[in-house]
Amino acid sequence: MTQNTMTNASIEQCVVQFAPLVKRLAYYMMASLPPSVEIDDVIQSGMMGLLDAAKRFKDTFGAQFETYAVQRIRGAMLDGLRQSDWLPRGLRKSLRQVETTISRLEQKNGRPPTETELAAALGMALADYQQLLQDARGYQLVSSEDLQRHGDESYIDHYYSDDRPDPLQSMLDDDRRHTLIAAIEDLPDREKKVMGLYYEQELNLREIGDVLGVSESRVCQLHTQAIARLRSRLRDN
Repeated sequence: MTQNTMTNASIEQCVVQFAPLVKRLAYYMMASLPPSVEIDDVIQSGMMGLLDAAKRFKDTFGAQFETYAVQRIRGAMLDGLRQSDWLPRGLRKSLRQVETTISRLEQKNGRPPTETELAAALGMALADYQQLLQDARGYQLVSSEDLQRHGDESYIDHYYSDDRPDPLQSMLDDDRRHTLIAAIEDLPDREKKVMGLYYEQELNLREIGDVLGVSESRVCQLHTQAIARLRSRLRDN
């Protein structure tokens, strides 16, 4: 892997060597996806990303291959999820309503709304609202994957990296960077902790639940709600 480009033999060797990395990333991603998503489909997309990384990698990238491959693998997995359109349209609509309601209540009250307030404003029982958050597991992934920590960068710094393509790059600038940082700072304490444990320490939902003393499903709800708050803030700026 020290040549300018990989030979066919080195590409094949690379794919075999890093296949476990693809599986590890796939299972990590599955923790934020609904049961309807098949792990084999995510792994297949990731393997395509690994193959692409092996073909494209050059030592002039100035980074170890694994670091470069992780970005390609995650990107391929996300592309596969986008193309499959796995989240029902009705659920997407409900989540947009949640974001709109968050924005409205924040402007009205000058603070983040509680779950109880959100449920009431949406005309839902609290249990039904929490079930909506649970059903929306994975909605956040496409928009927040770039919050993932890489190397010594915080997940915010990486999100605004200029050295790789990003589906939201055209709409993100310094003002939005500061908006996102401020929005994370304004998250309720438990939701902020979930974000840090998931994106910085890379704990899975079950592990985060153990840290916080709550169930895995509750962590999923907090995670989805935190992302909805961030999406709402970004959309308003």
